[in-house]
Amino acid sequence: MLAWPTLACLKLARPDNHVSVLVPSYTAPLARACPWVDEVILDPGDAGKRDAQRRLLKELRAKECDALLTLFSTPRIGWLGVRARIPLRLAPATKWAQIFYNRRVVQRRSHSRKPEYRYNLELAEALLKELGQTPPKSLAPPYWPLPPETRQTQRQRIKEELGIDSERCWIFLHAGSGGSAVNLSRERYAELAGNLAARLAEIRPIWLLTAGPGEEDNADHLAQILRDAGLDAHRVPPRPNLETFALTLAAADLFIAGSTGPLHIAGCLDLPTVGFYPAKRSATPLRWETCNRAEHRLAFSPDPGSATDMQKIDLTRAAADIAAWWKSLLNERDIP
Repeated sequence: MLAWPTLACLKLARPDNHVSVLVPSYTAPLARACPWVDEVILDPGDAGKRDAQRRLLKELRAKECDALLTLFSTPRIGWLGVRARIPLRLAPATKWAQIFYNRRVVQRRSHSRKPEYRYNLELAEALLKELGQTPPKSLAPPYWPLPPETRQTQRQRIKEELGIDSERCWIFLHAGSGGSAVNLSRERYAELAGNLAARLAEIRPIWLLTAGPGEEDNADHLAQILRDAGLDAHRVPPRPNLETFALTLAAADLFIAGSTGPLHIAGCLDLPTVGFYPAKRSATPLRWETCNRAEHRLAFSPDPGSATDMQKIDLTRAAADIAAWWKSLLNERDIP
């Protein structure tokens, strides 16, 4: 999802730019949903069989691509670009894989001084300049623009599935992480929801719990804890694939999660987001910032000395900050 601003940059520079993406099969549904992508090419990955690797090389040679932009350089992809005879190959100047690229950009991402999507955008802008093109001047969220009727369709679907009031505000909460990052525990999310609900009593939000594969039981348990505490809470029914799950998030008025994929999907949709991050340098709120508008995002993490100890986050204070911030958005009628 943090590549979508890059893809928008490449496509908006010149509408006739043909943008293909090389992705693994598990992210292909989202790649196909991306409005800035013309073509999706499946990558068999490092463990892919030799026949699949040969087919990929043959396919790339046949396309006669003008340029290869690699956001995360690996030896296999770099060597693939050389063998596919792609004349312009650009990547970050990190790791020894850079020897396969004839254009490199020094970034030092390990310093985590910028958001990941900003580092990615720098590469896109460098590539466009190499191609003699001018990067678009007005590049702003949402990076996944959807027509208003899509949001209404998703809200109507959930309303019918769960029998809930679509006129009330819906807070989506994703307590899973897929193992990608440390997160608040289920009990801590319950504590946060209780604190926040008390501050939003006049709004009476409905809590909707989302879950990825294997996270359903955790979400069901959390929903029950919230109901036992007097909150109106439900788990969003499962969706058949990643794209339909992602589109479901468009129904949210507010999205709360750890630093994980669904949070970044919500960011691309320019939803108001609240993220919980560890404090270590490689995983800070700055480095993995969502790509929604600045006024649409709020982030919390432990003090720097606590690194990954998410117990150190003061959830009472966080709830107060979230309530004040979100009420200001509602008062401005800024909810999409």
